[in-house]
Amino acid sequence: MKTIDKGVDVEDISEEPLGRDLLKYRLIKAVMKSRYFPKIFQIPVAAVFGLIGYQLLVGPSSAHENPGTALMWVLWWPLIPIVFLFLGRFWCAICPFATLSDFVQKLVGVNRPVPAFLKKYGIWIIDGTFIAITWADHVFGIVASPWGSGILLLLITFAVIVSGAFFQRRTFCRYLCFLGGLSGNYARTGMISLRANTNICETCTSKAACFNGTEKAPACPLFQFPRTMDSNANCTLCANCIKNCPNDAITLTVRKPTKELWFIRNPKIEESFLAMAIMGIVLIQNVTMLEIWTQLLAKIQSFTGINNEAIIFTALFALGVMLPVALLSVAAKFASRSNPESTFQNFARFGYALIPLDVAGHIAHNLFHLLAEGKSVYYSVASIFGSDASGSAALVSNQTIRILQFAVLALGLWGSIYTARRIAFRKYSTSKTRIATLTPYLVLIGILMALNIAMFLFPMAHRM
Repeated sequence: MKTIDKGVDVEDISEEPLGRDLLKYRLIKAVMKSRYFPKIFQIPVAAVFGLIGYQLLVGPSSAHENPGTALMWVLWWPLIPIVFLFLGRFWCAICPFATLSDFVQKLVGVNRPVPAFLKKYGIWIIDGTFIAITWADHVFGIVASPWGSGILLLLITFAVIVSGAFFQRRTFCRYLCFLGGLSGNYARTGMISLRANTNICETCTSKAACFNGTEKAPACPLFQFPRTMDSNANCTLCANCIKNCPNDAITLTVRKPTKELWFIRNPKIEESFLAMAIMGIVLIQNVTMLEIWTQLLAKIQSFTGINNEAIIFTALFALGVMLPVALLSVAAKFASRSNPESTFQNFARFGYALIPLDVAGHIAHNLFHLLAEGKSVYYSVASIFGSDASGSAALVSNQTIRILQFAVLALGLWGSIYTARRIAFRKYSTSKTRIATLTPYLVLIGILMALNIAMFLFPMAHRM
């Protein structure tokens, strides 16, 4: 029978300390309180995405020549994780689908409450949707087909319109958007934090104006009450609460990347599962873009006698997605032998420690597309205006890209190790428990880091 240290949790009830309040600066405060924020960004973003959608559906059928493909998959998609790291979910405040949802709701919305089913299982729907779309991309060639990418945008548009017509606020963004789920996880590593001064909130008589909205600005689009908020996962930095708060109780601070992950009060297994699934998806995306992928397929076909690539990929995809999940489960099982929590609790709590490496792997993968194919954005967009400019699509050399990829991975490695350590030191009171708990997670982080490094050592194929 194992002996477990059941010492009192360390700092477990303390909150994340806040840094310097950016709203103390007049210019920043004026911008955030302006009625033109974030509209000033929403309009051009909507215009660009309108152009993207038009080009995908009626533009050149070749991805190499289509401006929509270049703007969406070579520019926007690689930059998104970087935005999450620096600004949290700010993209969601200016996302054209969010803007569309607001418009539909004002026009025909019946404002029904969010179904309890979505509140409880929305994150699992997001997990499944993200996995399904990634699988469909490889099987049906969504990214490689402008028309396929256009259809994906139309399907999302339809879902947004239906959600906006029936349900309150941005129900789709909060409970159904696959990108929202990704951004929610990644935003926890973000460097900007919006919180409320609870001491001021205790004396507030405005009946939760920050949550319910006023004539100055609408209600919080993602159903967040600043007074109780302890996470960036569902904050878009839209500044509605800043405009509506009559007491200037909202703070906007700069913090260390990953800091929020150290202070998770109620870890959720579905969020840790999503982090691991995304890690697996990035690994699979890396494998399928290596030159050895076709050789691997040929060997599998020869060995199994199965000639259908979709079947083979589906099997490998399922294996790749579940590999990090399985590895975290094993690490959680070993850790549970040394601390008072169950395997499930360990899985949920320390899954957050893998998010920094997850973000780093995603950014490193996307850096290749951005830097090796970046000029294709200029060439394809210029073609709209009659230009026939052409040449190498690379912005920098492959050697430079690889150095940057390894540098990003190194930062992710450090972030995950440090986060795991901070979680263990906050949760457990003795060195013995901390070390015994940390060890399997450090081994797991090392394995995932090694897999990422191995992938980036091989030449990758281009999207464009």
